Amino acid sequence: MRVAAADLEEALARMLDAFPAGVTEELDGDEVELAGYLPAGRTPSVDAIPEPVEPGWREAWRAFHLPVVVGPFWIGPPWTLPDPGSDAIVIEPGLAFGTGAHGSTRAALELLVRDPEPRGPLLDIGCGSGVLAIAAARLGHAPVSALDRDPHAVRATGVNARDNGVVVTAWEADALSDDIPDAPLQLANLQLELLAPLFTRGVLGRRVIVSGLLEAERFAPAGYACRDRATADGWQALLLERG
Repeated sequence: MRVAAADLEEALARMLDAFPAGVTEELDGDEVELAGYLPAGRTPSVDAIPEPVEPGWREAWRAFHLPVVVGPFWIGPPWTLPDPGSDAIVIEPGLAFGTGAHGSTRAALELLVRDPEPRGPLLDIGCGSGVLAIAAARLGHAPVSALDRDPHAVRATGVNARDNGVVVTAWEADALSDDIPDAPLQLANLQLELLAPLFTRGVLGRRVIVSGLLEAERFAPAGYACRDRATADGWQALLLERG
């Protein structure tokens, strides 16, 4: 939904009715683009006739951002308390997508945690709010770099990395057209329609963790073999190795 910036408040309330798990905002000149996400096959319920906005809508979306635990990590928003003894990663949802609770992110993180290879340089392609990059830094990967074509995501990754006490270098770039630096391990939590052309470009390295795939989707890029697989809430992540 695209609306004038002056109409953002009311439009955001309508979008949260249709997408209670939260929406993203992207400023474009004098307009704002609001986007909501649902699992594949589901459509939002949107009333044709507007009704009065219910009180408390500004805070209602927080109830849908719940903490998750993956391996040693507790990942959640700043208004919840970490589990005692966990390695807490606190993520402010902000304008980037989610706090790390999405199945595709959790599946990718599961592979990252149990990867047997030595920790080294890592690149997160499509970093979103920076969850995977921050977890990689906590696991000992260094240096950790991240890119995203959404400037809000780049800023969110920088802020979240700083607030979680790790160093992540993030910049704005389009993985389908811009240069992609090599790294011993790369992460790509993207949709299938973006993963396929990314591999076709031939810019990826020897080892890549891909996610954003539905559990039933098949993804086997030429020249790569699947070394590990993880699933969460109907989504899957694959550890692909070239050669």
